[in-house]
Amino acid sequence: MTPIADAVVFDMDGVLIDSGVHHREAWVAMCRDSGVTPPPEFWRLTIGRPAEEAAALLVSGIDHSEARRLAALKRDHYVRLARRGMLPVAGAPAFVAALAQRGVPRAVATSASRRDVETLLNDVGLRRHFAVIVSVEDVRHGKPHPEVYLRAAAGLGVDAAACVAFEDAIVGVHAARAAGMRVVGVTTAHTADELLAAGAERVVPHFEGVRWPV
Repeated sequence: MTPIADAVVFDMDGVLIDSGVHHREAWVAMCRDSGVTPPPEFWRLTIGRPAEEAAALLVSGIDHSEARRLAALKRDHYVRLARRGMLPVAGAPAFVAALAQRGVPRAVATSASRRDVETLLNDVGLRRHFAVIVSVEDVRHGKPHPEVYLRAAAGLGVDAAACVAFEDAIVGVHAARAAGMRVVGVTTAHTADELLAAGAERVVPHFEGVRWPV
C-alpha cells in the first residue's frame, strides 16, 4: 500500500510515545484506589478512549461525575509514573523530523489531555514539529467517533481524505477511517491482524525504516 496523502495525522500514546506501560499501571492503581479488580484484558477496554469513557467501562454503574473523578485520579497516577521517564516509539523522532524537512503538514489527534500532550511531546523532543494538536478537551465525542481526526484535518487546512493516520488502537483506526483517512496501524497495543481487521491498510511495528511516502 502506498498512501498518496498531503498530510499526516498521528495518535500520540503508542504511536509517538511509548507510554503503554505507564497507562496500564495507572489504570490498575485507579482501580485499586477504588476497590475494584480490573476485569480480564482491561487494557483493551481503555486503549484509545478518553479517560472518562474508559473509567465507566472499568467501573460499572457510575455516573458521569464519578467517571470524571476516576479519570482525574487515573491521570494523576499517570503523571506520577511518567516522571520515571518517557521514550518515543522507535524511529518516531526521525520520521517526524523527515516529514517536517519535506514540508509535509503534520498534526496530533489524541484522546490524551492537553497537559499530557504538551508535557510528553516536549519530553521526547517532538512538540516543536506540530503546529496542530487536537486533544480530549477540543472534542465533544471521543474515538471511535471521527471528530478528533476531522478537527485535525481542518486545523491543517486539508481534506480528511488527503490525510494518512498512524494509529495503534482499534477505536482509533475506526475513528480515522470514519473521518475518511487512510490508516497505517502501529502494533504497540494490538496485533497486526486486529488492526488490519479494523480497517488499517498496512501495519508497522515502529517507525524504524519507515520512509515517506509510506
